Amino acid sequence: MLTFYGFGPAFGLPDPSPFVMKSEVQLKMAGVPYKFEHAAPPTAPKGKIPFIQTGAHRVGDSTFIRAHVEKEYGFDFDKGLGAEQCALGWAVERMLEDHLYFAILHARWLDDENWDKGPKHFFDGAPQGVAEDARERVRQTLYSHGLGRHRDEEIVELGARSLDSLAALIGAKPFLFGEVPCGTDATAFAFAAGALTPFFDNPLRRRAERHANLAAYRDRMLRIYYPEFARKAA
Repeated sequence: MLTFYGFGPAFGLPDPSPFVMKSEVQLKMAGVPYKFEHAAPPTAPKGKIPFIQTGAHRVGDSTFIRAHVEKEYGFDFDKGLGAEQCALGWAVERMLEDHLYFAILHARWLDDENWDKGPKHFFDGAPQGVAEDARERVRQTLYSHGLGRHRDEEIVELGARSLDSLAALIGAKPFLFGEVPCGTDATAFAFAAGALTPFFDNPLRRRAERHANLAAYRDRMLRIYYPEFARKAA
């Protein structure tokens, strides 16, 4: 059986990492049986979570996990979509994973109150200084990415533009491209849920809450793929 490695529930979410939620939802979409195991980045093949293992073969990175599922299980996450919709799906994933993610990271790790109640506890029991070193690495990563060079309010505004765009693309539809969820919906759901979690109080969350359709979309996906969390949120 395939083993899927993630962090486990935190911050009122099935997983604190939207990338873990994305991959787990895609495994559920494809009907792939799997066993969940907790893991930390140093144990991962690319130093990041999630990853999967089948026998001696390990696959890291959510995009390559999806590709593995498509190849090994013959599942088409884009079934019924045209070339333009597939291209838009890829563009949405890049907007969320390579842009919005860093705004969420900033809100969680660099806001002192959110840091103290959330990410800091990843390092409970670690030697003194490990948590602050990790926080500093996140700060440097955000600066290298470019988003971290802006003022806090500018980062919120940039992240909110991605949320506004996602809300506009979903519109009144139940899912991104209509009545049936596709592979990109796993990504969109994961990042919408990450931005909307009430565990953290921050301006980016309040901007996400302006879009009732984003909250409804998150709740719809929770009912399908994480019903135990949908009941908790009800």
